[in-house]
Amino acid sequence: MTGDHAKPDGGLTAEEQAVLDEIDEENVDFLRLQFTDILGVVKNVSVPAHQAEKAFTEGIYFDGSSIEGFVRIQESDMRLVPDPETFAVLPWRSGEDGSAAARIICDIVDTDGEPFAGGPRQVLKSVLEKADDMGYSVSIGPEPEFFLFKTDDEGNATTIPHDNGGYFDLAPKDLASDVRKEIIFTLEEMGFEIEASHHEVAEGQHEINFKYADALTTADNIATFRAVVRAVAAQHDLHATFMPKPIAEINGSGMHSHISLFDEDGNAFADDDDEFNLSETAYQFMGGVLEHAPAFTAVTNPTVNSYKRLVPGYEAPIYVAWSDTNRSALVRVPDAAGVSARFEVRSPDPSCNPYLGMASLIAAGLHGIETEADPGDPVREDIYEFDETKRQEYGIDTLPPNLGAAVEALEADEVIQDALGPHVSEKFPEAKSQEFSEYLTQVSQWEEDRYLETF
Repeated sequence: MTGDHAKPDGGLTAEEQAVLDEIDEENVDFLRLQFTDILGVVKNVSVPAHQAEKAFTEGIYFDGSSIEGFVRIQESDMRLVPDPETFAVLPWRSGEDGSAAARIICDIVDTDGEPFAGGPRQVLKSVLEKADDMGYSVSIGPEPEFFLFKTDDEGNATTIPHDNGGYFDLAPKDLASDVRKEIIFTLEEMGFEIEASHHEVAEGQHEINFKYADALTTADNIATFRAVVRAVAAQHDLHATFMPKPIAEINGSGMHSHISLFDEDGNAFADDDDEFNLSETAYQFMGGVLEHAPAFTAVTNPTVNSYKRLVPGYEAPIYVAWSDTNRSALVRVPDAAGVSARFEVRSPDPSCNPYLGMASLIAAGLHGIETEADPGDPVREDIYEFDETKRQEYGIDTLPPNLGAAVEALEADEVIQDALGPHVSEKFPEAKSQEFSEYLTQVSQWEEDRYLETF
């Protein structure tokens, strides 16, 4: 796991010294210390590069009370401690003198030097420590989707798609192919291994898939990915958004997540003698995911807008079931065996905090292993075509219909609450309940159009 390095005699580790050497070699003059708040918004503190050694040995103090969901005023002093394995030079920033900027992802500690339990990265680390205690490491491969929109004359975002392409379209319909190419080159310069990219179903919608990695690296990569996509888009006078459903009546953006566990013998999800190439461990993990799906949905689909995507008819899963053949189910098992054996959770969207989202999914699955959960039989029919009676016959539940219901499910689920820890399990539902309450008091354009002159 990254970030855990013993320091000889309180000095620099070899990894930290390597970062200082690279800062000199790349002429880095500013270092962005990056972390996320409880809602998944990337924050950063910029320091002169000559402060890097101090950041490693002492940490950089900041006011935690100013960050969403962190601490109260009376306990506000916190420190950022950089993880040297996350250092990367930012390719899009270069000064006239050839100087560069770099970013490094940080863990958060309190004034006593203890990891801050409410830090999203620490939440994920704690869940991964539990997996490690059970003999597993976790690999996740995400598929984040996003939209590219035109900006107006003042540079403000619009909802006018940059192109009118469709699924797997080529130029001239896919006008953003060059933008995607530049995003990919930028990501590769920052150490990503890109597996595929293509135009998605909706106009202006795109997907770039990067190689699976351990869960902590994947969460770091998602945060970096979103920043890179936005930065490159802005250079082309475009606005990139990971909002799940920016335009009504077309497909929204998801972040399907492929999950597998590894133990000392290899892929713990693999069993070539099984019809679906999955082991008993995989089925139990899947059973846990299905059991706790209503609760973790508040975390993996954390905005009011998320639930405009989770509706029938737009390829988004709302039914708590699994399948190998259709995409109406929450969990899909791709045709893969051996080291590639895995399954795909299709509900998460790219607006989620990647650390808390991954932690919730993994905690649900680990609990399934502990309780030997049974995911039931696969559903190979199109669940969208089922009526309520048939869904009840199959025992298929639905995901929460809105953010308020999802928060209620989260607050009722001790397993997911325990995984998030006492701080996040209090602050996150509190913030989301307030968000949903504010939404309920708003009057939309749809309501004005429908009711203003009718009544």
